[in-house]
Amino acid sequence: MPKIRYITKRFNSKTLVLIDQCNTIITSYQAQGYDLTVRQLYYRLVASDLIPNRVKEYKRLVRVLSEARLTGMVDWYAITDRTRAVRGNSHWDNGKHLVESAARQFMVDWWETQPFRPEVWIEKDALIGVIGRICKDLDVPYFSCRGYSSLSEVWRAMRRMEYYTNAGQTPFIIHLADHDPSGIDMSRDIVDRLDTFNLFPDFKRLALNMDQVQQYNPPPNPTKMTDSRAPGYVYTFGYDSWELDALDPKVINDLIEAVILDIRDDDKHKETLEREECERERLGRAVDFITDDMEDNPCDEGDDENG
Repeated sequence: MPKIRYITKRFNSKTLVLIDQCNTIITSYQAQGYDLTVRQLYYRLVASDLIPNRVKEYKRLVRVLSEARLTGMVDWYAITDRTRAVRGNSHWDNGKHLVESAARQFMVDWWETQPFRPEVWIEKDALIGVIGRICKDLDVPYFSCRGYSSLSEVWRAMRRMEYYTNAGQTPFIIHLADHDPSGIDMSRDIVDRLDTFNLFPDFKRLALNMDQVQQYNPPPNPTKMTDSRAPGYVYTFGYDSWELDALDPKVINDLIEAVILDIRDDDKHKETLEREECERERLGRAVDFITDDMEDNPCDEGDDENG
């Protein structure tokens, strides 16, 4: 993994210790196939009692990580910004490579014959990369609500779920959000918005819940008393709140995997995988056909008028 130096800077001993602690956590997560946002790394440090849970410590970490990467002390790939990404078209050298790519990526709809139709909804864009890994593995749609779900996206969800319901399936929304006044209320808001459209899917607030706070002991934050929902939250839960980001990414993935596997019919899933493999074999034969045709009729040969 690249540690590339662009500037020279001397760090004091305290900062060097922090950089070393960051690299230890980063290495552990990279070994599991995860990258981290700055905020997730911050919470790993707090949960390990390596730094206090204070705003000024978070700001210091942001600065130190920036300088540590620029000086070649932290892997550039280790810290990710999941809210910004370059988008563009896909390209292939020739038709054979396209079909080979299609064969590798080909999937049938794993949930088409299942009794349930799950979707995973998460509060924050910053965690979309975390849940994306397990959702892709299980062929489950997922998206970031970016706080409260917009009316437009809830309406689109309603249309999807109407289709599933008419096909005899039960829509199932799995929601993850912070355990704070607004985060708790977001789950209520989703259900109420769907009720407006006379749609009543199965709904599960998967995280962050109080039993998980007690089990995993994520670092608490003071509840924002400026939130209009704070009085009701404080009455029920007290003055502490907790961010979903503070959970270990593997814990989040394990929670999602457990609920998805619980509703999946394994016999139907096995039949779907067998059909998928059959179709991939067909595509493989198409690759062989294109290979033969390319050898007989190459596209990069022909008359050269310029000699």
